[in-house]
Amino acid sequence: MIATNALLIADKWTDYEVLDCGEGQKLERWGKYLLARPDPQVIWPRVVPAKWKNVDAAYHRSSSGGGSWEFKTKLPAEWVIGYRAFRFKVRPTGFKHLGLFPEQQANWDWIIESIADAKRPVKALNLFGYTGGATVAAASAGAEVCHVDAARGMVAWCRENMGLCGLGNAKVKYIVDDCIAFVRREIRRGNAYEAIIMDPPSFGRGKQGEIWKLENNLWELLDLCRQLLSNRPLFVLVNAYTANLSPLVLSNMVGGVFKSFGRIEGGEIGLPVRSDGKILPCGIYCRWHA
Repeated sequence: MIATNALLIADKWTDYEVLDCGEGQKLERWGKYLLARPDPQVIWPRVVPAKWKNVDAAYHRSSSGGGSWEFKTKLPAEWVIGYRAFRFKVRPTGFKHLGLFPEQQANWDWIIESIADAKRPVKALNLFGYTGGATVAAASAGAEVCHVDAARGMVAWCRENMGLCGLGNAKVKYIVDDCIAFVRREIRRGNAYEAIIMDPPSFGRGKQGEIWKLENNLWELLDLCRQLLSNRPLFVLVNAYTANLSPLVLSNMVGGVFKSFGRIEGGEIGLPVRSDGKILPCGIYCRWHA
C-alpha cells in the first residue's frame, strides 16, 4: 500500500526557526544568530522586510557558481544549537550549509519512536549520513548504528555531534566510504540491518572518485539495500532534495523494490515560516514500514 502527499512539518524547534522568506532568500535564526541564505523555491515577496536589517551573515551566490558569506557581525567559527536533549555543532560552510538540516527533525522523531517501539535490538545503517542527525536519533533510541559517508570531514563532524549529545560511548561504527561500494561489501559479508536510512545527494563523488547521480543510481542502491534487510526488518527511510523528483516518483521507486511486503508513505517535508505561517518546502521523503 502506498500513501502519498503526507506533509511533514518540522515545528518542534526552539533554537532554530525560519523568520521570513521571499525573493529567493530565507531568513533563519540559528541559536542567537540571524542568517540569510538563498532558496530557489522562494519566488514570492518578503513579508516583513524590516526583519532582514539585523541579519548577522548572508550567503551570496556568484555568477560563476558557488558563492560566499558576507558577515555583518563577527560570528564565532562554530557554535552549538539544541533539539530535545541533543546538541549539534553548526558553522557556515562554503556551500551555504551549516552542517545541519533542521527540517529533518520530523524524521528524527519518527526514527526514535520507531526504534523505541520495536522493543528489541535494532541495527541501523545510515547512508550518506552527513553530520549525523539521524545517527544521533537512532543511537539515542538504543540502536546499534553504522554511519557511512564518503567525506571524512562529515564523518568526523558526526563523531563530534555524538559526543556533544552524550552518546560518545554508543554503539556506532563510523565509515568513510562510497555508499554503494560499502553496501555491496556488506552483502558479501552476510551482514544485515533492521533499519536503513539514506539521504542521497543529487550528485556526488565517492572517496575514490566514484560518481553518484540520483536518477541513475538510486534504484540500484534501493535494490541492494533490500538484500541487506534482516529477516525481522523494521523500516527504510529515504530523503531526497532533488527539485525535479516528486514524492510520487520516490514512493514508486521504494514501492517497486519493497512492494512484496510492508507499507509505504511519502510526501514533502517542510519548515514553518514565522512571519505569515507559510510552509517552506525542504525536500521529499519516503518511509517503508515492515
